[in-house]
Amino acid sequence: MASLTVENYVKAIFKICRQDGNELATTGRLAIALDVSPGTVTSMLKALSESGLATYTPYEGVRLTEPGQKLALEILRRHRLIESFLAKVLGMTWDEVHEDAEQLEHSVSPRLIERIDEFLGHPKSDPHGDPIPGSDGHLPERSLQALSECPAGISFELAQVIDQTPHFLRYLTASGFMLGQRGTVVANQPEAGIITLQLADREVSVGMEAAQKMRIASVSAAPTASGSESPSDSARSVPAPHIDAAVRTPGQHG
Repeated sequence: MASLTVENYVKAIFKICRQDGNELATTGRLAIALDVSPGTVTSMLKALSESGLATYTPYEGVRLTEPGQKLALEILRRHRLIESFLAKVLGMTWDEVHEDAEQLEHSVSPRLIERIDEFLGHPKSDPHGDPIPGSDGHLPERSLQALSECPAGISFELAQVIDQTPHFLRYLTASGFMLGQRGTVVANQPEAGIITLQLADREVSVGMEAAQKMRIASVSAAPTASGSESPSDSARSVPAPHIDAAVRTPGQHG
């Protein structure tokens, strides 16, 4: 059985490679994600390479081997099912579940994980919208788009949040966002670093850095009816809460 440290590294490598769209995770990115020194990362990557879980190339980065990817998917499955259980059964909010899941993912048995999966009805995603790997190791693929890339007039549904640090999730909650939240893009102003959205009960201005961390599904042109009030006309004068574009975090969870 892999140690807690090995599992954390394997999971971090897998997530970084997927988020960045690269085959390799660099030492620097891992050091930030795991909040350790680059020297510590290098030593661990050499150990992972020797154990057959990863292939490490100095000054280039690390990639997981097939056994390493299998282990990473097992850990992600545990983590995301535990988060789902904590949220759906115990009523914990999406900004609370991560830290407890981080601790529990290393100690639960495979039998318990399968019982949780069955009890929850085999959920496809966790409270942050991250896909849950199946028991066969298959990770569902979805076509999502960053909110920051959406032009005005597009209706959307919030499907995933990449930055899962508690303070960022609390920002989203306070501004009216939750998973599955629907809205319409009123204006996208990259030169100003702001995207303005019409939600069900309010208009919200979101910084581009924050919008980049929000992934949306069901993208379509907002329907307009003759004589109907457009999203850009409604509530435009209402003061809108603003999510600071410069929300900075040492690492992103999931």
